[in-house]
Amino acid sequence: MKALLPLVLAAAVGGCGFQLRGSATVPFQTLYIPDARTGVALNLKRNIEAGTNAKVVDDPKKADAILELSAENKEKIILSLSGTGRVSEFRLRYSVRYRVHDGKGNEYVPSSLVQLTRDMTYDDSQILAKEAEEQLLFRDMQSDMVQQVLRRLASADRPKPKVQ
Repeated sequence: MKALLPLVLAAAVGGCGFQLRGSATVPFQTLYIPDARTGVALNLKRNIEAGTNAKVVDDPKKADAILELSAENKEKIILSLSGTGRVSEFRLRYSVRYRVHDGKGNEYVPSSLVQLTRDMTYDDSQILAKEAEEQLLFRDMQSDMVQQVLRRLASADRPKPKVQ
């Protein structure tokens, strides 16, 4: 009976459509990410190494592709005010502009902007909780951002050399 249980569980999981997220195939073997020590660049580096066929290298000369992050912005915008003039809602906006090229003028992904927003309520009596919620929302947006960039890299084609 105990030997049968793993088989029944495996069949149930397989039958429900569950599938592990596989490795994404990108059109390059090695990738260089400048300043991949913090923020979205570090998160991208980790996810590319773990979830794609590419290897992140430390030397741009050894890379097939270079992922340049030209802008990473976090904004907090007042969305609405209460009747007494106090903030009652904020809009959090997180945007990243990037491009992927081969270092020779050919592009895998042209300059692209990914922008995410989240709305959050605000209450002066819960300042610490709302600050923690804001940080959590920005971390969540960063994870979403990385997944969107990875999907874009997986759908990219090898650049065609420019004809001169």
